[in-house]
Amino acid sequence: MLSAKEVETYIRQGLACDYVQVTGNDGQHFEALIVSPQFAGKNMVQQHQLVYQALGDRMRQEIHALSMRTFTPEAWAQFQAI
Repeated sequence: MLSAKEVETYIRQGLACDYVQVTGNDGQHFEALIVSPQFAGKNMVQQHQLVYQALGDRMRQEIHALSMRTFTPEAWAQFQAI
């Protein structure tokens, strides 16, 4: 079973991120907030695909569900200003 911290580490290793926060305590279901400049110019599906690529086979084998909120740094700054 994975910890939220391990999932966060895997995301950071596979994707350039300004900010990542992963929560979840059952080892299979996680929620992630990810801010990455690599999301620029990509739609939400493409952004999530980048995260799935960073996690690789773990998405098929170890992680049952991952709910994500993804932002570019600019969108994150605007979101925080609200």
